[in-house]
Amino acid sequence: MSKMLSAWFAVSSIVLLLLCAIAISYSAWLAILLGVLGVANIGWGFVIKARQNRRQGNTV
Repeated sequence: MSKMLSAWFAVSSIVLLLLCAIAISYSAWLAILLGVLGVANIGWGFVIKARQNRRQGNTV
């Protein structure tokens, strides 16, 4: 995975989870939504990395 793509997933996940932490004091539903989106964003980063490694023939 390129450094820019890795940085994008890292920063966007931090922002989503930070917004989730802030939203806890305002709305439980908004906090849950942002938490799920943050975890899904992290998972999607792993999926992209695995697909790129598989395409390049890397097994690790």
